[in-house]
Amino acid sequence: MPPVLATAFAVVAPIFALIAIGYVTVRTGLIGQSASEGLSAFVFVLAIPALLFRTVATADLPNLNPAPYWLAYFIPLALVWLAASLFARMAGRDRTERAVIGFTAAQSNTVLIGIPLILGVFGEAGRVPIVLLLAVHLPVTMTIVTVLIERGGGAQATLKLIRSLVTHPILIGIFAGIAWRMTGQRLPEIPLSIVTFLSQAAAPCALVATGMGLVRVSFTGSRLLIMAVAALKLVVHPVLVFILAKHVFALPPVWVGAATMFAACPTGINAFLVAERYRKAEAIASGTIAFTTLLAVVTTTVAVILVALR
Repeated sequence: MPPVLATAFAVVAPIFALIAIGYVTVRTGLIGQSASEGLSAFVFVLAIPALLFRTVATADLPNLNPAPYWLAYFIPLALVWLAASLFARMAGRDRTERAVIGFTAAQSNTVLIGIPLILGVFGEAGRVPIVLLLAVHLPVTMTIVTVLIERGGGAQATLKLIRSLVTHPILIGIFAGIAWRMTGQRLPEIPLSIVTFLSQAAAPCALVATGMGLVRVSFTGSRLLIMAVAALKLVVHPVLVFILAKHVFALPPVWVGAATMFAACPTGINAFLVAERYRKAEAIASGTIAFTTLLAVVTTTVAVILVALR
């Protein structure tokens, strides 16, 4: 096996092995669905916020303007979203369904798969680009899909969106880290140890929780539309991000790799949650999550190889 392929396999195989373990334990009944929901809650409410808080509060942040990094990721995201919406329109979907399907094509599983993948490749050096992308990814994508769906919803819809963002554990972890960093103080030893223990649980628990959550979704609905959305998510998005990050904005290698790997991740569970909330395009969202998670074994491996050959 070529060295670069062996490196990629060594990074990707454990990630998807843990996802498979999570899926099998719930599918076979070894662990109940309620336990899987509890593990997902632990990841989102405690482990990932602790990881992000620790990163922001303690990391050596480079003197680098993040705007090119964000542009390299979000310009392709916008193009992919628009293309998916156009495909949905051609398929005769209504306005709300088009918004959900566009969101499904653009929404990466940045937390449960992206974080473990990037940390597996770059280690501690990957923490800063992770935080910078997560800090804007959720607010931007959730705001856009909510505005597209709730147009004409008035002040109540706006307040609901603001409330959901302000109370989101991931954003709380990031902004709590910013607040502590502004004090100029080092984290005391005992709180730092607690946060570190929680942080170390984030990656493995997130991957097992991803596998457990796949039991709830299925590859149903319009197969052709699902495959088109999956191609946009897993191929078009990461390729465009890599081109912009490396050849247009000339970002540092770690930042190119982090952005590309985030884009190569499968569709995140938020797509299904939005579809379920509005009772629109649930089958497309569910099918895309299942299909892209299966194919992400290939796309994330390719992303790791691209980074290794930089």
